[in-house]
Amino acid sequence: MNDAAEIARLLLHANQLKRTARTGWVQRGVVNAENVAAHSYGVAFTALILAQLSSETLDLSKLLTMAVLHDLPEGLTTDIPSPAWRYLPPDIKLTVERGALSDILAGLPFGDDLQAVWEELHAGQTAEARLTHDADKIDLYLQAYIYEQQTGNRQLAEFWRDEPAFYSPAAQAVYDWLCEKRVVSNQ
Repeated sequence: MNDAAEIARLLLHANQLKRTARTGWVQRGVVNAENVAAHSYGVAFTALILAQLSSETLDLSKLLTMAVLHDLPEGLTTDIPSPAWRYLPPDIKLTVERGALSDILAGLPFGDDLQAVWEELHAGQTAEARLTHDADKIDLYLQAYIYEQQTGNRQLAEFWRDEPAFYSPAAQAVYDWLCEKRVVSNQ
């Protein structure tokens, strides 16, 4: 195996995320919507901060690996918005993304290790997985809040209709703060 070629192939898949718009924002009229790579950075940074506030013992390396990998399959699948998944068979998203990640990581000496971390994230049983899921949600709500503040886009209100469940008290507190500020600014 040509290690440089395999590594470059992986990096090109990750780089594709810089050119993959977050489709949910685009569908709701957000001009110059963030891309998947920007969201992945937001998730990683949020996970890093939430980890500092956690009372649980966390493997920071695993946590940040989960955050960075969580949307890597979208380098092949693109960002399919959640409303579209309603019309597809149950569990197809996980199956499709698992296959895409497997293709992206194929031939890499550490591919199985990264795939295992991604699988752990989706099993959602560890503290690191739960915190990564919280960070993913917080980044989404933070971005929705920013877009509403910057643009006045009322199509984003649908993101706030159903209150999410958080594992981390810190994530819940940030969400509650965003909701409070959002209500005040919309009055």
